[in-house]
Amino acid sequence: MYAGKRRRAWLKRALLLLMLVLIPLLVSSPKPLTATMVADSENGTKVMVLNYHKVDNTFISLSVRPDDFEKQMQYLSDNGYHTITPDELYDSLAGKGELPENPVLITFDDGYEDNYTNAYPILKKYGFKATIFVITGFLGKDKNYMTWDQAREMDANGISIESHTVDHKSMTDLTDDQLRAELVDSRKKAEKELGHPVEYMAYPTGTYNLHIAEMVKEAGYKAAFTIKYGNVDKASNIYALERVPIFHTEDTNRDFLERIRYTPIFERFGWIKS
Repeated sequence: MYAGKRRRAWLKRALLLLMLVLIPLLVSSPKPLTATMVADSENGTKVMVLNYHKVDNTFISLSVRPDDFEKQMQYLSDNGYHTITPDELYDSLAGKGELPENPVLITFDDGYEDNYTNAYPILKKYGFKATIFVITGFLGKDKNYMTWDQAREMDANGISIESHTVDHKSMTDLTDDQLRAELVDSRKKAEKELGHPVEYMAYPTGTYNLHIAEMVKEAGYKAAFTIKYGNVDKASNIYALERVPIFHTEDTNRDFLERIRYTPIFERFGWIKS
């Protein structure tokens, strides 16, 4: 038995070493590679949920440059990915709907103005859907964030506008009354401005626990998104859905390709999500 455990541990280390050697070679290969979001018999189709923040030329990790963002969207378009909405993801997880081949949910957190001025035209160019989780207390009040008119325009043209709370406070630092206000008030404000139900939210700074997740459910949301790394499938907690963050790095597009191509492989070997 002990020898068997040692053998399995050795094989896992060997596979990891092999992947670390092969990934740079594959990413740098001039021949395009298409990643396939495969299904397994137990948990169904795995869905990659990309997580962006800003799309501009400021030199911070949360800001992906517009030309890099366009290259990333072109890659998705050229390689057979199909963008989906939160409703389509939810229905699939509930067994009520079928997803297209290679589904991807593109999300943005906070609701920065550059999402409208820079990201939105690129998304329209490729006919892509996306979702923006907005801080409702900032829209129309802070010049760095979208206006509600901009949000309504996008919401009417394939960009879902959802909740990122009222003030973007870390939820684990709040009392239950404060939590309830952040969740309920942001939803009511967004619904009033948009004229339709708002049923999804993303946790500010990614902080949450099971008690907070239960309060999200009680506030009327159908699902919630974290910053936990990984793909979404039927094994995911509907109130703690995984995402794959995309940052500005020394080689942003190379890192993007690595995350797109190899996250499913790492998950398959149990290196990301059990």
